[in-house]
Amino acid sequence: MSDSPQWLDEEAGPVVRPYALIRGRTHPSGDAFDLVATVRAIGDPPSGELGPEERHILRAARGPISVADLAVELDLPVGVVRVLLGDLRDQALISVTSPPAVGARSNERILKEVINGLRAL
Repeated sequence: MSDSPQWLDEEAGPVVRPYALIRGRTHPSGDAFDLVATVRAIGDPPSGELGPEERHILRAARGPISVADLAVELDLPVGVVRVLLGDLRDQALISVTSPPAVGARSNERILKEVINGLRAL
């Protein structure tokens, strides 16, 4: 992450392992985040209580941004970003909008079209 040169050694790479940033947790609190869910910053962060990664998320989420794009922006694994997003959601600093669920009927329709197309061959 370019905003935190103190975490990067030019020869050795990252000084702190990503999962150390989230204290070994592997799942966010509450519901999981879909990769294409849209994140937007909504609250003012308390001064001094957030880490550099969380502040970076809030800056990047001033406009809507997907969870996958945040992972790329922070250069962190998606699992780490999801845990950080869970922490920010618990503090009411972000809102998350999940994509609409695709119904089973549309999947069934698509499969029937594929089968019909294969039969036509």
